[in-house]
Amino acid sequence: MDQIITWDHELFLFLNGLGNNTWDGFWLVITNKFTFVPLYILLLFIIYRKMGWGVFLKVVVLAAAMILITDQVTNLFKFGFERLRPCREPMIMDQMRMVADYCGLYGFFSAHASNSMATAVFVGLLLRPQFKWLLITLILWSLIVAYSRIYVGVHYPTDVICGLLFGAASGWIFFKIFEKWSKRR
Repeated sequence: MDQIITWDHELFLFLNGLGNNTWDGFWLVITNKFTFVPLYILLLFIIYRKMGWGVFLKVVVLAAAMILITDQVTNLFKFGFERLRPCREPMIMDQMRMVADYCGLYGFFSAHASNSMATAVFVGLLLRPQFKWLLITLILWSLIVAYSRIYVGVHYPTDVICGLLFGAASGWIFFKIFEKWSKRR
């Protein structure tokens, strides 16, 4: 386990060190949770237009439950593992670039990565019949959001990877719940 933590620190320092002042503003916008509200509104509008009011209401209920559950499970892990974020880790604090204005205490695993991937998988699978390319596009978007957390200095690569995996599983499970709910009616 010590070797994995060492590799995680080294990979974090490498990826975080790729940044420069020219790109900091861009990555701060990407990592801001409110930046993509227009995207979420657009996706909901597309769901409403393509699938109707009844499906739209189901999607809103399930998406809200999915994000709530995904976010709370993330918090359970953070306070259960109590793994310090890189910006709080004395061994690497002086070697990293801190771009974010705020740094929480614990970081395992990333809620940004988890929530963005859950949304990507859920909506991507939901709209796959109408938009074949959307799932891949949303997954790429989620990967960019996840990398932003490393760039700004608040998560290790393993925080992000575990968040992405948990988010993908959550999105898939909620899509399956949607399918079952839709078939019953």
